[in-house]
Amino acid sequence: MVLSTPITQLAPSPAYICPHDRACTYLGQAAISLEMDPNILRILEQPRKVVTVSIPVLLDNGEVQVLAGHRVQHCDVLGPYKGGTRYHPAVTLQELSALAMLMTWKCALVGIPYGGAKGGIAIDPRLYTVRELERITRRYTNELIKDIGPAIDIPAPDIGTSSQEMAWMMDTYSMNVGHAVPGVVTGKPLSIGGSKGRAMATGRGVMITIREALAERGQTLSQTRIAIQGFGKVGAAAAALLHEAGAKIIAVSDISGAFFAENGLDIPALEGYARENKGSLAGFPDAELITNSELLALPCDVLIPAALEDQITEENADQVQAQIVAEAANAPVTLMGDRLLEARGVTVLPDILANAGGVVVSYLEWVQGQSYVFWDEERVNREMEGLMVRAYQRVSELAQNRQIPLRQAAYMLGVGRVAEALRDRGLYP
Repeated sequence: MVLSTPITQLAPSPAYICPHDRACTYLGQAAISLEMDPNILRILEQPRKVVTVSIPVLLDNGEVQVLAGHRVQHCDVLGPYKGGTRYHPAVTLQELSALAMLMTWKCALVGIPYGGAKGGIAIDPRLYTVRELERITRRYTNELIKDIGPAIDIPAPDIGTSSQEMAWMMDTYSMNVGHAVPGVVTGKPLSIGGSKGRAMATGRGVMITIREALAERGQTLSQTRIAIQGFGKVGAAAAALLHEAGAKIIAVSDISGAFFAENGLDIPALEGYARENKGSLAGFPDAELITNSELLALPCDVLIPAALEDQITEENADQVQAQIVAEAANAPVTLMGDRLLEARGVTVLPDILANAGGVVVSYLEWVQGQSYVFWDEERVNREMEGLMVRAYQRVSELAQNRQIPLRQAAYMLGVGRVAEALRDRGLYP
């Protein structure tokens, strides 16, 4: 493509720190490398649609609370929108816009026919009863009824939501259209069309990406010491699979603190303790209690930030001792943190690659739901692994050929595929 104006004028400065500006910075850097038409860049910098709805909900005490629900749809040039639904107090439209954009690149990178979306409500779900959460979820779904659907936008679980919320969303949508529609959401319970392998999918994708990166260095998981920040759905799954593969998990953390064992943690014991302790690791006896900051600075081969955004920054990037940082969370490394890690020779496995296993199996669930033919877990895992390995190989090959970081290579591939589709489809009208 031929540039009509210098693309450097269009790329946001790395000094911007808000989520959407950071996402646009990575987009701008990819656009420079791709010599992208600035007109296509202008389209990709903004979400196609932003929906905000009012959610009046009757609480169990008789009070009516009015919440704001959002859904950001970034780009559907490759297929229906796809993305999680987040219940967390920190939800903002800027955050959702950034995450929707990242989902667009993630889907394009792994080669599945989706565009990116993200939804959410700024609440702490722990402060609501199950019945209240059901009413919130059903009303939110009802307000979005014209903006979601198996050929339009397919929500999935995210922080603060689970298969239960997806079941309520599916049922609400199905009641509105008059028949069961399993393809309207993914991450559902198996009883109503969920996919085997979905619960562990994001963690499995993290494990596969780390395994492939280590193999290029002539290393194996059985030789590897790993620290994991976060022991939620993704962190716990990654810990279990990596432990099963022979890796030594020396530290994990959750909201109660970080837990360290020089000779490796007993991950099955940790999982059992968390189940019996309402999901918390607080008080786990067979480990040393350390701080989250100390976990990020532990001497180890691989560090997995699997919690929230902005965990490795310009303030602590120089303390990271891992050779590989695998972004299991979305955007856990800031722009400056990323630059400092790169300057120190730390390999960063970018989020749009490392945590793509979840959306890959969501796609496989959607395929099964559309066809009403469901697979065993072995096939699901096999199909997912094939897509993840091929994506990693494409990213690694481009990074080596161009002598660029994996993140830049991943963005060039993901953004490039979307830009090519936009160019081929043209601008309507």
